Amino acid sequence: MSTSIIITICILLLIAYIFDLTSPRTRIPSVLLLLLLGWGVRQLTVLFGIPVPDLSPALPILGTVGLILIVLEGSLELELDATKVPLLKKTFLVAFLPMLVLAFILAYLFNHFGGYSFKDSMTNAIPLCVISSAIAIPSVANLNRANREYVIYESSLSDILGVMFFNFMALNEIIDLQSVGNFFLQLLIILVISFISTMGLSFLLSRIDHHVKFAPIIILIILIYAISKIYHLPALLFILVFGLFLNNLDKLTNIKWIEKLHPEILNREADKFKEITIEAGANQIVA
Repeated sequence: MSTSIIITICILLLIAYIFDLTSPRTRIPSVLLLLLLGWGVRQLTVLFGIPVPDLSPALPILGTVGLILIVLEGSLELELDATKVPLLKKTFLVAFLPMLVLAFILAYLFNHFGGYSFKDSMTNAIPLCVISSAIAIPSVANLNRANREYVIYESSLSDILGVMFFNFMALNEIIDLQSVGNFFLQLLIILVISFISTMGLSFLLSRIDHHVKFAPIIILIILIYAISKIYHLPALLFILVFGLFLNNLDKLTNIKWIEKLHPEILNREADKFKEITIEAGANQIVA
């Protein structure tokens, strides 16, 4: 059984790699082909009566790690400067307003036709209104830089805002000034965590001279994300901040304390780290 599983995984990974290579010519997103491949393999196993191990316990773990790596990969491609402010405003509004309007419409329908409370209806409606960056970011790999940048910002913000909105509705029995105050306190806490963690991880990235360097950094990123999720903090914000910082070091060299991170070394290591992240993210998409 173990040999069969290994062979199957290897074949699927190679097929996924072929999808990634051919998608620029076929103009079909590799994610869509992977979804069709997964559905097709499932139908074949049912048709021929091939036993498939229950992978349900592993799927949330693989999905979480995949989401982290995909958002990190996307943020490592984004550049920040004064010219990006209009783009940030536009993507924020496009990510937030349609999600809010659609969530209220669905919540009203659930409440009116299903008889559920409006709070429960809203809590269940929010996940249906989020544009998943795990699907959107890999799907735009073949677009030009401007369009790809727009989708990365918009889908990442949609994920972050959706998680924050969902946690706010799910974790507060009563929506009042105190719950709103706690929400902004959580936002402040994750911003502080993002800043401290980004500085610490960047310091390690520039100082570690061991031949195994990037795996511990990725493990620490996942660890910080997981701990933040335990306390219901919008942990994807940390991933976005870390990626943006690494990719925009050249614009921060005028800040004195940045010199302590050896930006010339950190820039070189960040390029290598990006390559590792892309490889890991691609494998997670397949999984």
